[in-house]
Amino acid sequence: MSRFRYIPASKPNLTREQMFALVRSPVITEKATMGSEHNQVTFRVPLSATKPEIKAAIESLFAVKVVAVNTLRVQGKQKRFKGRVGQRSDFKKAIIRLAPGSTIDVTTGV
Repeated sequence: MSRFRYIPASKPNLTREQMFALVRSPVITEKATMGSEHNQVTFRVPLSATKPEIKAAIESLFAVKVVAVNTLRVQGKQKRFKGRVGQRSDFKKAIIRLAPGSTIDVTTGV
């Protein structure tokens, strides 16, 4: 057995409920809407979500072809309210680049 054997990646097996839980909400900001010019859509996802899971969920829920998935973790800010220190939650964003001709209307919902 060779050390350089190719092992194909397996597709994640997700139920419909897991897919809906994976795609929490679209990000509607000025920067995210500028990405729509480049065929990109941004979603909030759980911290434990992986790129193959996100890709599989988006492709099956919205019936589109995903070219790439980029993720980033946003650290929660420390905020003060009436002198008391609080901490916002960390979250993860997924920037999804769609194939040419594919679109997702984030204003209508799933």
